[in-house]
Amino acid sequence: MITVILIDDEQDALDCLKWELENLKEDIRILPSFSSATAAAKYLHENPVDAVFVDVEMPEMSGFEFLEKFPNRKFAVIITTAYHEYALPAIKQQCLDFLQKPADSESVKLCIEKIKRFKKEHHLIDYLEEKLEGKAEREGHKKIIINTDGKLMFLKPEEVVYCESDGNYSTIFLENGKKIVVSIPLKQLEEKLTEDFFRVHHSYIINMNKVQEYLKSDSYVVLTNQAKIPVSRQKKTSFLDQF
Repeated sequence: MITVILIDDEQDALDCLKWELENLKEDIRILPSFSSATAAAKYLHENPVDAVFVDVEMPEMSGFEFLEKFPNRKFAVIITTAYHEYALPAIKQQCLDFLQKPADSESVKLCIEKIKRFKKEHHLIDYLEEKLEGKAEREGHKKIIINTDGKLMFLKPEEVVYCESDGNYSTIFLENGKKIVVSIPLKQLEEKLTEDFFRVHHSYIINMNKVQEYLKSDSYVVLTNQAKIPVSRQKKTSFLDQF
């Protein structure tokens, strides 16, 4: 079963694409269709899907602006537009496919085959991540395994300074100044971290080995990268107990 949503401000375009998908007689489930990119973004933050068909030119925000809200996405993206000049930007946005309106049946069929391969590859990565995490736990390895952008990253705890929440996404800040955006909430990321880390705030987890200063009056810590991270009132006592 492939689950998809359709986003286009033109109802005729939505109806046409929906008909093409249903006419394939494939195992496809079309979830809500949206004429509003804002409403679609809210839905995607709360519901997993396999693929998103999105128009480029829409009144609230363009299709590419919409995709910027999902920097590390697990769903396939198919750009639908009447203008062929958007093909190159679609490639740069790591979109899986590009359908020029009105899309013909053969193009839609080939697109669905790409989505099937995309889904299979990502399921394999999720499976490998689960297996590797279990192996590391059994063998006492200290590596942190992160699934991001269709690949597995292996981080040493000492490489990570802190992690910050951004709704259903989290950002990992590294000692070398780089940062990694992952499509999992902070609570889920916390489960992957080692005992070196402590959640000082509902939006922040810090590496306790990276603490340089703690300012009691303002209740925040200064880390080795000079980031200032607040310590919530509820976490203050348990934070100090770590030392």
